[in-house]
Amino acid sequence: MTKIIYRQIGIIHTPYKNIKGMPIQPAGARGIKGTIELNPDYVEGIQDLDGFSHIILIYHFHLSKDYSLKVKPFMDDTLRGVFATRSPRRPNPIGLSVVRVVKIEKNILYIEDVDIIDGTPLLDIKPYVTDFDVHEVESTGWLSQKIEKLKQTKSDERFR
Repeated sequence: MTKIIYRQIGIIHTPYKNIKGMPIQPAGARGIKGTIELNPDYVEGIQDLDGFSHIILIYHFHLSKDYSLKVKPFMDDTLRGVFATRSPRRPNPIGLSVVRVVKIEKNILYIEDVDIIDGTPLLDIKPYVTDFDVHEVESTGWLSQKIEKLKQTKSDERFR
């Protein structure tokens, strides 16, 4: 098997110093501010990024030390296959979030709607473009019943 190595291009800073109280889905992080401290070697790569309102962050779940192929999701009591969940306990602990770009100053990106723990290593940034990235979803699997229950929950109790 080929060894795959990624370079950390920056670090994500957020108000969440530990997992307790942190939103575990983007919908629970609306209005939460953070920054990305991009490694100065990569600043040239963010040219023209300020024209996008949202970006996709690809990052390393650095606090996830092991994985399980069966996990119990936060909204369920049933063990599920890890690839049918958004659990950070994955064979390759890679996370993905869509965040709003507030402004960019030199190597600092000011972002909003952040559901990421402070100190998370950033692997990549991609522009989010609704014409390319949004798909009509026909089915949400086992989550379909959970999503309806979630919609009925008070917004401040949702992802905590």
